[in-house]
Amino acid sequence: MERALPDSALQHTTAHPTANQASGPITVQPGAGDRFDLGGFGIRWKIDGFHTCERFSIVHHPLAPRALAAPLHRHHREDEYSYVASGNLGALLGDDVITAGPGTWVFKPRGQWHTFWNAGDTPCEIIEVISPAGFENYFRELAAIWPDRTKSGELLRKYQLDMDFESVPDLCARFGLTSARPAATIRAEDSG
Repeated sequence: MERALPDSALQHTTAHPTANQASGPITVQPGAGDRFDLGGFGIRWKIDGFHTCERFSIVHHPLAPRALAAPLHRHHREDEYSYVASGNLGALLGDDVITAGPGTWVFKPRGQWHTFWNAGDTPCEIIEVISPAGFENYFRELAAIWPDRTKSGELLRKYQLDMDFESVPDLCARFGLTSARPAATIRAEDSG
């Protein structure tokens, strides 16, 4: 399992500039950024909220062939916009199932139950824009406790995230997927 590795994803002149404090160009080089892999679902941090005055953040998600990214879940604070950079992304958005190829944007609004996966037999990568910023840190905290879920209730409450872990076996069977996620149901408002 790949662990989060410190990396200077952004080239800049101050330790943690905001968009208003940057004194020069900010670039994100290919391959830059901390990374973590949950067994088929990867996280590559690219732009954190402190760089955008908390307006948005960006992470890349590489997905192994036929890998489920997450159980059914819904966000209460942020919207997610996924750009398919390569491969084919499958998603369940409410009751709708979609498949999106390279160049397609998929909108996952706050309050909507959803999940997503690699719908193909080759790797898939999406660029995820999260608005407002902050949820990129959920992935950092998840990486710190993975695979031990004993603290997941606290994490879900902190990020106002409902997650139906019991959905994983059905999703895998329905769409022919694999997942590194264990099964159980924890909702942010019920955990404690």
